[in-house]
Amino acid sequence: MAQEKFLVLLPLVVLALLGLACVQPSLARESKAMKFQRQHMDSHPAVVSASYCNLMMKRRNMTDGWCKPVNTFVHEPLADVQAVCSQKDVLCKNGQSNCHQSRSQMNITDCRLKNGSKFPKCVYTTTQKKQYIVVACEGNPHVPVHFDACL
Repeated sequence: MAQEKFLVLLPLVVLALLGLACVQPSLARESKAMKFQRQHMDSHPAVVSASYCNLMMKRRNMTDGWCKPVNTFVHEPLADVQAVCSQKDVLCKNGQSNCHQSRSQMNITDCRLKNGSKFPKCVYTTTQKKQYIVVACEGNPHVPVHFDACL
């Protein structure tokens, strides 16, 4: 009797698990806008020391499986960075036409992989700057989805 119930329920359990396997990855997907925020936004850093990039690149998952060679963190309110999407139109490095340049210079930290550094020990130089930023924007509302350059 117990074996019969098991055999009847087994296909239902398998179907339920297959359904979860199909749904679960989509729940964990990160939108382009969220990825931009994770990789480039740090509105109010406590301190930007020489080890800032080493810590932040690891904390923001940019050293998982490889060392991202270059990354820029913007130290301005998210609303100010999002506002760049309605500012000066410029051509993106890849030739796309959805890039915008900030009207004013912004506080940023430039992180660059040190020569000879390789995974799993990713070591970065940390350089603070005040520069114009260029971001690619998409969606409705128009929001940053890619950091293109700093000028």
